[in-house]
Amino acid sequence: MSALKNAPHRQGLPAHGRRKSSRRLDALTGSDVSSHIPLAAAQDARRLALGLLARARPQDLEQQLAELQPLPHFEWLRRPETGMLMLRGRLGGGGQVFNLGEATVTRCTLRLQAPGLPASVGVGTVRGSDPRHAELVALADALLQTPDWAPQLQARLLRPLAEAEHDRHARRAAEVARSKVDFYTLVRGED
Repeated sequence: MSALKNAPHRQGLPAHGRRKSSRRLDALTGSDVSSHIPLAAAQDARRLALGLLARARPQDLEQQLAELQPLPHFEWLRRPETGMLMLRGRLGGGGQVFNLGEATVTRCTLRLQAPGLPASVGVGTVRGSDPRHAELVALADALLQTPDWAPQLQARLLRPLAEAEHDRHARRAAEVARSKVDFYTLVRGED
């Protein structure tokens, strides 16, 4: 695991600039998902895609996947189940670990069953207790691992979801900026 942490592909990532979701939008939704991508980079792209899918609204996922019909059949490896997850944090980002609290999560695992497609396994973990959302995330994850479906999902699912998330962040940042108080411009009494 430590070898992946220090891999050369991680050293070239910018540490500042655009928001994380928009900074990696092109890497996440690029059309070239062939087998020449290094394993660590492919895992990073999958992690980013799973995060984007889990943060997306279930209605948006449902609508986008409905446009890609007919979807292949799948078998459940783990049906959707809801449970609790302990959230942990670190003081100052590098200090001692502490338990922040618990969060409700729903997870599931499935395997595609379609002639001509590799038996891809998809996982879905979402915050809250929405089994359908976890199922949609797992199905999209499995399809993203297949060469036939990946370009379609990147163009018609991931890119719109990433753009919608970026717009939500930009709107929220604009709302917060309107309420910003610049304390250096306030009168501090008699000078």
